[in-house]
This record gives sequence, structure tokens and C-alpha cells, in this order.
Amino acid sequence: MLIDLHIHEKTYSLGSRMSLEEIINEAKFKGLDAVCITDHENNDIKNKAEEISRKMNYPVFVGFEFLTSDGDIITLGIDEVPQEEMTAQEFIDLVDSKGGVCISAHPYRNNNRGLEDKLKIVNKLHGIEVFNGRTDDLNNKKAFDVAKELNIQGIGSSDAHSVENVGKFATLLPFKVESIDDLIKAIKSNKCKPAIYKDGKYIIVEK
Repeated sequence: MLIDLHIHEKTYSLGSRMSLEEIINEAKFKGLDAVCITDHENNDIKNKAEEISRKMNYPVFVGFEFLTSDGDIITLGIDEVPQEEMTAQEFIDLVDSKGGVCISAHPYRNNNRGLEDKLKIVNKLHGIEVFNGRTDDLNNKKAFDVAKELNIQGIGSSDAHSVENVGKFATLLPFKVESIDDLIKAIKSNKCKPAIYKDGKYIIVEK
């Protein structure tokens, strides 16, 4: 099952230009099986996402992207967005205590929002974005190499803010998921693989 785990929708992400309906239509066109909306410090789209998911008969999961004092982390499985500043490890520990998952977003992007080499000292990360649609090839490769070194599974995500970038990168899950709990189990299996959209199809990237 192919999913884009990191997308921003325009209602709560000011930098995005896409409605949820546009995201789903593009995801279907590219052959994705599901999408995940991860707005910055916000998961208020949850009710709307459930409604549109049913209406369009397409799986939409909701998490959020949280800026820790060390860098951005994508999370699934936590209902409330923390209001206080937290280090990466504090946030990961909080999510872990609630049974959720954490993925390092664009760790080496040159915007001071990635964990960078702190990847090597934090514990309990469930994935590292080794292909991020808004990060250059060199820094994606750096993330890929570190994920391999640390034996943490690589994740592919578009980080899309515009329709044409939806699904630029994706993640192959080891089994079909139908709920957020299923998605969390799939990520925790440590059997996910990143995928690249090229020439109208997805290419799965092995370690």
C-alpha cells in the first residue's frame, strides 16, 4: 500500500495552495492508496478529513508536524498538539507514551528545521524522511545514508504545498491499512520502504 505521509492542506497551512479534494484527486491520479495531512502544529482538519474521506471513498489520515527546539517531527497517534516548547526527545517520549509514532522530517534541509546530526542521539524514532519533496537531492542522500547507518527505516514523503508535488515521493507500507491504528502498526513494523514517482509509476527504493 502506497501512502504520502507528509502533505499540507490550505485550510490550516498558510503556505499551501491545495484543498483536500485537490490532494485526493492528484493522489488517485498518481496511484497512491492513501494520504496523510500533517499541518504545522495543527490537526484541526480531522473532522473535515473524515467527512471528505467518506464522500470521496479515499483513505485520509491526519497527524501533524511539530517544530521541536531541535527540528521538525511528523507524528501520528497523538490527539492534542503540545502548546509548550519541547526538545525532540521530550516530544518523542510524549508521543511514545501515547502509543504514537514519530518521523524525522527533512532532517538535513538547509532551513534550521531539521534534526540534522541529532538523529544520532535521539531515541525511539520510527522513521527518517530520506526522500522529502521539498529538499534537494544532496540533503536527501545525506538523510538516506544516516538512516542506513542507524538502521532506522527510510520514509518517502512529498511535503507538498502544491498539487503537482503531491506524491512526488511516497512510502510503501507492508500491508493494507484502514485506520490510524493500522497505519501506526504498519510504521512500527519497521518494514516500510520509500518510493519515487517517475514516468507515471512508483519505484521502490531498497536499502
